[in-house]
Amino acid sequence: MSPAPTPLLDRRLVIVTGKGGTGKTSVAAALGLAAARSGRRVLVAEVGRDEHVPRLLAPGSAPVGYAGRELAPGLTVLRIDPFEALGEYLGLQLGVRPVVDLVLRNRAFRQLMEASPGWRELITLGKVWHLEQMQLPDGSPRFDLILVDAPATGHGLTFLDVPRVVGAAVRAGPLRKHAGLVEAMIEDRERTLLLPVALAEELPARETAELALRVRRDVGIAVDRVVVNAVAGAPFPPGLDDLDRLLAKLPEATALEGLPSAKTLASCAAHLRSRFELNRYWAAEIGRMTELPIVELPHLARGIRGPLDLERLVPALVGAPRANAA
Repeated sequence: MSPAPTPLLDRRLVIVTGKGGTGKTSVAAALGLAAARSGRRVLVAEVGRDEHVPRLLAPGSAPVGYAGRELAPGLTVLRIDPFEALGEYLGLQLGVRPVVDLVLRNRAFRQLMEASPGWRELITLGKVWHLEQMQLPDGSPRFDLILVDAPATGHGLTFLDVPRVVGAAVRAGPLRKHAGLVEAMIEDRERTLLLPVALAEELPARETAELALRVRRDVGIAVDRVVVNAVAGAPFPPGLDDLDRLLAKLPEATALEGLPSAKTLASCAAHLRSRFELNRYWAAEIGRMTELPIVELPHLARGIRGPLDLERLVPALVGAPRANAA
């Protein structure tokens, strides 16, 4: 059984995942903005090769890099580079950072590491664990909430499962210890949550259902809702619910001053209704197939260009998820 939904902003670690193009990065950025404005100290960590969160929170800003930077009051953003995280980890373990840096710059070593499976995921999650453990001088957490913009759905589960696999393969030593600490963080249902993001379309819906199944079966992380992004709103104004049908009844030669032909308008109206009904169907199917409450975010015609657009996603994200119909 999945846990009953709890307020997202009350978690310590939220890992946001979803098929590429679903808007998971926008969801992570919007949650970060909402949490920071509530007075929390927030970190948004990207794990991909490129930075996307900074252009959403502060369009035109310089890259934040591995060191990170505060982009809004209380809101820090960084990108976890696996090689930089590996250098930091080895430097802490061995105490000879100059030697570590020399090794990491070696082309043969980097090629070997590029071909080695699993280490990127483990070292990235290890960095997340390290960030989650950071404290201020008074002993309080450095960050009240950490949001991870995780890899896309298919790779996301491998990303989360690597600590368990490493822990099972390595029986002793520092690697086993650190894999165990990361695994414990992932499986702590009080502090950590996986937040899947989907679109109300067939392929993302089915991928999300498969994700929910595999999480329950293979990974111990909590998941208590699904975010369904870019859901089309009602296509016509109140009182004009049958506008598409009314337009379709007009003779094709009807002159509509300053407007396209009646046929073109009828076709556009039919498309709007079709998209609305398709989204309604697949949003409901996601809830049914995953057996999870859903959070619906509105379709924004202009997309997400900055903080003002992110603000439009916040009310639904921080509100209570919609329970599935019986």
